[in-house]
Amino acid sequence: MSAFVALSSASSAPVERVQSLRGAAGEAPAPRAPSTLSSPSACAVAGVAALGAVAAASQRRKHRAALAKGSNVKMQRMPRSLANAKVIVCAGATLPEGRKLRVAVIGGGPAGASCADALAEEGIETYLIERKLDNCKPCGGAIPLCMIDEFGLPKDIVDRQVRKMTMISPTNKEVQIGQTLKDDEFIGMVRREVLDDFLRQRAKKNGATLINGLFMGMTLPQQKDDPYVLTFNDYAEEAGNARKGVKKTLEVDVVIGADGANSRVAKDIEAGDYEYAIAFQERMRIPENKMDYYKDRAEMYVGDDVSPDFYAWVFPKCDHVAVGTGTVVDKKGIQKYQQGIRDRAAVRIDGGEIIRVEAHPIPEHPRPWRVKDRAILVGDAAGYVTKCSGEGIYFAAKSGRMCAETIVKNSKNGVRMIDEADLMEHIREWDSKYGPTYLVLDLLQKVFYTSDAARESFVELCEEEYVQKVTFDSYLYKTVQGNDPVGDLKLGWKTLSSLYKFNNQKTPDPMRTLV
Repeated sequence: MSAFVALSSASSAPVERVQSLRGAAGEAPAPRAPSTLSSPSACAVAGVAALGAVAAASQRRKHRAALAKGSNVKMQRMPRSLANAKVIVCAGATLPEGRKLRVAVIGGGPAGASCADALAEEGIETYLIERKLDNCKPCGGAIPLCMIDEFGLPKDIVDRQVRKMTMISPTNKEVQIGQTLKDDEFIGMVRREVLDDFLRQRAKKNGATLINGLFMGMTLPQQKDDPYVLTFNDYAEEAGNARKGVKKTLEVDVVIGADGANSRVAKDIEAGDYEYAIAFQERMRIPENKMDYYKDRAEMYVGDDVSPDFYAWVFPKCDHVAVGTGTVVDKKGIQKYQQGIRDRAAVRIDGGEIIRVEAHPIPEHPRPWRVKDRAILVGDAAGYVTKCSGEGIYFAAKSGRMCAETIVKNSKNGVRMIDEADLMEHIREWDSKYGPTYLVLDLLQKVFYTSDAARESFVELCEEEYVQKVTFDSYLYKTVQGNDPVGDLKLGWKTLSSLYKFNNQKTPDPMRTLV
């Protein structure tokens, strides 16, 4: 199996054997999955692919064995509050005559909106609750080509078609990525406020009830037939002069938490905490002559001056650029790293006007539990953001849709009550399909993002045409590409040679003049 396959084919799910809470009390799986950020980069995926086929194949075999046997997966002690909790199981009860399954989706981003759309389209009574209908998440906004067709996105939702990616090393060596792309291939750049609104409106058109409101919490079922009682502030109704909304309640049978890294649903079901990263981004309107440079190009910068454990970016939008960075290990230093990317990219963004500043927590790894009774987490709430590339949009939408499809199937299109076992089917499917890549990405992140010497090696490897072709194909279409053992072995050798060379050189100067 190709190293590129495990890295860039279709991956975001954590390698995590999540055990039903009805199982043996006191044990639950929770291996630490990779640190993640939400700014995608195909070339980030390109560079890390270079460790070779052997490591990837080995990781996949171990993952399959873990799924099959269970005993090889690291276990974590279940919190006492969960170990002693009373868990209600619905056991496939028949719903009252004339009533369909009622599902509430909390959060209207790509995960929640795609989930609500798929549920409503099949006739299930669906409520989609979103706090800010004009929300702009600090996200690079890159989507793979396959997402446009797979999710039926209109062409005009893509602001820019990126066909070139420039990678800039700590010493400001530039590598141009993209010469292997065909004329009709590109990475789509979107604005989240535009994409999310389109997905929400489509869900509404297909029958979902869209509620502009703030989810405040929920009362859990005490008996097997009891509903979840949700409390929210409905912003559609004013409360005096302040826009606080009107407090309302809603009874539903199933709750889907798609409410991001700070998920309130996750807190209510005690899904466990996780580490998070901070992504910081400034939207800048730059002079027209400089904007022309970014019409079909994105940039990725690596170096200790822009992030100690990730990368910084300049991504094109419709009439401006997004300039940002992120970090897990030094959140307090985020402003320092943002200044670092401003300095490194100064030649191309000087004279720009900052029109928006955005910051947001991004999950570092999946939560210890993603299902409890009839509540389940998807997207960022579950922790589905990829390591190294930081890709999150596609996999958020994919997780939401896959979850909905499982609910539709197991509820027989909404006429049967579902239970925890039904929802666990989705978790198993997700982990089996996307789990192995997390292992490889975790390994490669530790190799290439830990020092400037390793980052120099990372950028050098991305000059390889083989790296570019296989990685772009895998990223754009989310299918297994490559599988050339000879090419992988050659690349693995080159990787080791490059790492040795740069680690035995003097520390590079990150402030070398960019030309």
